[in-house]
Amino acid sequence: MNKEVKVAIIDLYNGEENQGIRCIKDILNEADCRFPNLEITYDLFDARAKNEMATIDYDIFISSGGPGSPFEGEESDWEAEYFTLMDKIITNNQNIENSKKHVFYICHSFQLMARYFQFGEVVKRHSKSFGVMPVNKTKAGEEDIILKNLPEPFYAADFRDWQVIRPNWKKIEELNAQILCIEKERPHVPYERAIMAVRISDEILGTQFHPEADPASMYFHFRKPERKEQVVSKYGIEKYNEMLKLLEEPESIPLTRKTVLPGFLNNAIKNLRYDEVGA
Repeated sequence: MNKEVKVAIIDLYNGEENQGIRCIKDILNEADCRFPNLEITYDLFDARAKNEMATIDYDIFISSGGPGSPFEGEESDWEAEYFTLMDKIITNNQNIENSKKHVFYICHSFQLMARYFQFGEVVKRHSKSFGVMPVNKTKAGEEDIILKNLPEPFYAADFRDWQVIRPNWKKIEELNAQILCIEKERPHVPYERAIMAVRISDEILGTQFHPEADPASMYFHFRKPERKEQVVSKYGIEKYNEMLKLLEEPESIPLTRKTVLPGFLNNAIKNLRYDEVGA
């Protein structure tokens, strides 16, 4: 029996300094410790900056967040290869005799996912979202194998210049997909609430928020003067200080960090290597 689980991290940060890839690697290393009978290995593919792309040979794919417009890759080689990989994953998973490929999309990748599956409209936000934000689960989210383990609402790291809104319900029904959570209600502004997580299938899902974020990565962002100014000018100093306190609350960012991606990996690994883990 194959005791190795191969993971591809698709890096969409385009060479920008970030904490996301470090956080994803930390979560994968922790998963390797949880499954002592398996070897969980990973390779990193710098898609946007170096035009590197994973092959279909991996078991699990985690596609990262990243800066800029989710449309800027149109007609580029890397985006063509990215969507070709998605085509191959979908084709593979449609064959009941094949071992399923598991995919998780984060933020920028979630917006690409929305373009690929056409389950919603990808648009520029009126203003950038940045900080620790409450997220509301839908009924499907309350029952989802991963998100059901989070409170309602739960807190998430949210960094967005773009967003996915206006669900295409016809397409969602065709895909048999589910919207798992949406942006917090903002009665003081006249804007539609964004889609924050979608499950395409048992194996494929994505979040508009950053489930990999930990307190250290958030402090990294909050310490930047321009980020502090951004939050203070939009929400006020009290809200900024409240966000800092939330980073250490065990039911806030730490709970989301230890629930979402680890839960996805646990389910994927147990399905891929059922005999080895005794699930």
